[in-house]
Amino acid sequence: MRRSVVAAAVFAFAVGLLSPVLAPPATARAAQVIRVDDLNATRSALFIDSPAMGRTIQVQVLHPAGGGARSSYYLLDGLDPGASQSTWTNATDAEPFFRGKNVNVVLPMGGQASYYTDWAADDPRFGRYRWETFLTQELPPIIDDYFAGNGVNAIGGLSMGGVAAFVLAVRHPELYRAVAGYSACPDLTIAQGAILFSIANRGGNPFNMWGGPGDGAWASHNPALLTERLRGKTIYLSTGTGLPGPHELEIKPQLPENIFFGGPIELGVNACVNSFAAHLKDMNIPAQVDYSPVGTHSWSYWQDTLHESWPTIGPAIGA
Repeated sequence: MRRSVVAAAVFAFAVGLLSPVLAPPATARAAQVIRVDDLNATRSALFIDSPAMGRTIQVQVLHPAGGGARSSYYLLDGLDPGASQSTWTNATDAEPFFRGKNVNVVLPMGGQASYYTDWAADDPRFGRYRWETFLTQELPPIIDDYFAGNGVNAIGGLSMGGVAAFVLAVRHPELYRAVAGYSACPDLTIAQGAILFSIANRGGNPFNMWGGPGDGAWASHNPALLTERLRGKTIYLSTGTGLPGPHELEIKPQLPENIFFGGPIELGVNACVNSFAAHLKDMNIPAQVDYSPVGTHSWSYWQDTLHESWPTIGPAIGA
């Protein structure tokens, strides 16, 4: 089985080199909200016609029940996000945790193996991915308009979403005051092989994202090379060590590799977080880094670190 996955990755790489399918640029038409479903008093689902993506994208928002302006926390999912709700609300207590807090928590739906970025080419498996444009240009005005956003934002995510959060923060430093990565590797040089493999393992062509390993697009997205753009922001990172901890027997809607390979995956994340934290220190850029002596790459630990991160992220955006 492992050989077949590797073979699929190699095949995808080869196809990417031979026949990239270039996507046309996004139109200048503004994104439009076509429907709003109020799921309860503090949770709503927006269905947004995205010109960049060429389809309707669902975004759920956790928000205060009352009025008044508030900041927004864009919270990104992992490699296999939920189609009808974010795994943050499905696998953690994010909804009750944020209830009563004066913040919009913005949860995009979909984007499997997308890394929430603008892909260089349309993909036969995933179609058109223009997540960076959607998240940084199309979505913020809608959130501010519909949910009294005051223009003060933070962005965070776990695993794939945490990588994306740091990428978006260095590419759009004016948009975010704080950035958080839960079990995420912000150094694309270290993470490159894992990123390419993860996309191919989900049936996509990884070269359709930023090209091959030597393509300059990787450098233009790499937080480890663009770290100066993080200066002045509030930064939070967390990692376990891969050793079993108190949550290993809990049943969560997590992927098989989280269950069987969560230890080795988190061990790799730990090495990357240590390296990136040292890089930040060398540049005299402060960061809050939570190191746990145990913990695998799984949802119960991300619930823990979501709680632990809020005293850092919340005050940074006045929430």
